Amino acid sequence: MTELPEASGYDPDRKLQVVGGSPPRHDGIDKVTGRAKYGADLILAGMLVGKILRSPHPHAIIRSIDVSRAEALPGVKAIVTRGDFPELPADTPMGAFSRNFMAREKALYDGHAVAAVAATSESIARKALALITVDYRVLPHVIDPVEAMAPDAPVLHDHIRTKGAETTSGGPTNVSERIEYVRGDPAAGFAAADVVVEREFATRPIHQCYIEPQACVANAGEDGQIELWCSTQGQFVVRAQVAGVLAIDASKLRVVPTELGGGFGGKTRPYVEAVAVALSRKACRPVKIVLERAEVFRATGPVAATRSRVKLGATRDGRIVAAEAELIYQTGAFTGSMFSNGAQAAFTRYDLSDARVVATEVLSNRPAVAAFRAPNVPQAVYAVESVIDELAGKLAIDPIDLRLKNAMRDGATTLYGTTFGPIGVVATLEAVKASEHYNAPLRPGQGRGVALGFWFNRGGETTASLTVAPDGTVTLLLGMVDVAGSRMAITMQAAETLGIPVEKVRAVVADTSALGYNMVTAGSRSVFAGGVAIVDCARTVIAELCRRAAEIWNVSEEAVTYADGCCRPASQNVGEFAPLSIADIVQRTAATNGAVAAHYERTVAGAGPGFGAHIVDVEVDRDTGAARVLRDTVVVDAGKAIHRGMVEGQLQGAAVQGIGWALGEEYVYGADGRLQNPGFLDYRLPVCSDVPMIEPVIVEVPNPNHPYGARGIGETPVTPTLGAIANAVAHAIGIRPCELPMSPPRLLKLIAQANGAR
Repeated sequence: MTELPEASGYDPDRKLQVVGGSPPRHDGIDKVTGRAKYGADLILAGMLVGKILRSPHPHAIIRSIDVSRAEALPGVKAIVTRGDFPELPADTPMGAFSRNFMAREKALYDGHAVAAVAATSESIARKALALITVDYRVLPHVIDPVEAMAPDAPVLHDHIRTKGAETTSGGPTNVSERIEYVRGDPAAGFAAADVVVEREFATRPIHQCYIEPQACVANAGEDGQIELWCSTQGQFVVRAQVAGVLAIDASKLRVVPTELGGGFGGKTRPYVEAVAVALSRKACRPVKIVLERAEVFRATGPVAATRSRVKLGATRDGRIVAAEAELIYQTGAFTGSMFSNGAQAAFTRYDLSDARVVATEVLSNRPAVAAFRAPNVPQAVYAVESVIDELAGKLAIDPIDLRLKNAMRDGATTLYGTTFGPIGVVATLEAVKASEHYNAPLRPGQGRGVALGFWFNRGGETTASLTVAPDGTVTLLLGMVDVAGSRMAITMQAAETLGIPVEKVRAVVADTSALGYNMVTAGSRSVFAGGVAIVDCARTVIAELCRRAAEIWNVSEEAVTYADGCCRPASQNVGEFAPLSIADIVQRTAATNGAVAAHYERTVAGAGPGFGAHIVDVEVDRDTGAARVLRDTVVVDAGKAIHRGMVEGQLQGAAVQGIGWALGEEYVYGADGRLQNPGFLDYRLPVCSDVPMIEPVIVEVPNPNHPYGARGIGETPVTPTLGAIANAVAHAIGIRPCELPMSPPRLLKLIAQANGAR
């Protein structure tokens, strides 16, 4: 039989028939015609409507909750409050998850859930919420992360002590954790530098703004078995958290992921599912909860706000000899912001011998943050790339040349200790420098900015299966939710490996009862890890097909080879046998050998890191302060673009989200600690007129740990967006913006400062 390489083995000489193309997505027709079923589309017999009562205060002790009047309302079938959830210690992960689902001792942010109702109609549920009386003792609150670090700041949790701090007062604090990475002697490096640039930066919280709000349907049976359909990026995470906070066996909870109407990391954690299950258990009927847009803004995870300081020193020839960054991340009311991502990624485009990064996670009275495409990395990259740009100006060096001079190359080791294999930093920068956009002239008053970004990419726990039907068609069962077309990209890899048309392969996203545990769909892991898993399954199936063909022909397995969807004699010496298709083999052997199938259950490693760059041209109206992006080119190393059209879409989508984050989007809190803009009317998302034609440029430096060389692509392209736009604005107005978003009022102030300086 033909020797098959390991699933992770990359073959650079293989001629590809499916991978690298852009076939129509199998789920496309259902999505554009409205047939696809999302979280809010499910209807069960006897289903109730669930609604949640939320705190109007950002910080308040809950003295008592009186639900008696609401319970007496006709049509109300169940009400749950903190007393309907098991008492779990606040200093444990499950205790924190429980308190985010439903406030217990205190309400910790505007919009924190304090009670929930299940009723026969939405109008009755709303009336019931209005009849619930909550006695609050309002406490002082804090929103800004720097203010939350002050010794006299209101403290959210009595049990929090600063993890990783060298010295603490011993009392409770809002500073939950501190981490530090150091290499060499940065102080000596700065002393040897010819030019030093130091800046402070600030970013505001923004939301992922997925189109579909969180939605779920819970159906608890009297036998203790529970079914839960929900809009999520991780059905296994939902099962673990819901089972944990309700103290039920995970085996009794079956979580079915519905089609996902956008997530971008914001649906990696559950918010309403445990509440729906609690209501269903109490009412003994199915309960559906669909959040309103204001609830999505007030009570689900936005992005961390940041304060940062970056300092770089370089010699006259452009060699960076010292680097330092201090990063403060606002985690919201609970820990778990993944702030270490920002600390690790801050300088991870450059090969630095003397560098130091300190990062701090700080609690405050706003919703706990959730992931958003490369969680916490764009903010850090924005600060560093802004200083890199300013350094290039002071040294009179082309900004791409400065980055090339200091770029990480194959075999370099990061500040946090990872040594890279083949990476695409240099190839990406060279593509930028050679592009028509980078070399095109600018008109007066316009500015051009570039920035270089990075994302780790992930693998993680992955299970999958592949089964072959008697007609030779193939079904894939995947444990990863399809966030952005991953089903199709994984299907293409199966078809390529089996040598059959992609139309003969279909992928299904499994519920928690069908496969073993899968890590959440996040970190740009799906196409990489899912591809490794399914290619391994396909190769196992090929080996079994060859074994069965050898049995049919009564020859040794070594005498059989496989190509283009058929088993063939390996040479003329084997005999004159007609090729056997997959269908031929399955139909002839199923009765004696059983079904043809394969399974994969492992932790996938080897996700190649991703690097990408943006070139952005902007124009700023000096009378209004409005910035307009004129042109945006996104250059990213994809390793191998499995589905080229979807990769291009990822690059373009990242650019649009970066434009919103850089120029308009932000959470605005009033003095009362309440969110002032919880809706798309006041929360400034970019619209078509704000966005130029975006040119995607795909670089391909293959990842040797993937059978087709793929790297994750979901996160990398968003990481340099903020820095590139900020650098373009700086060149357009002649003064550097150090706060995001660069909204018209802020830019008008900067323009006035620049005019005053002149």
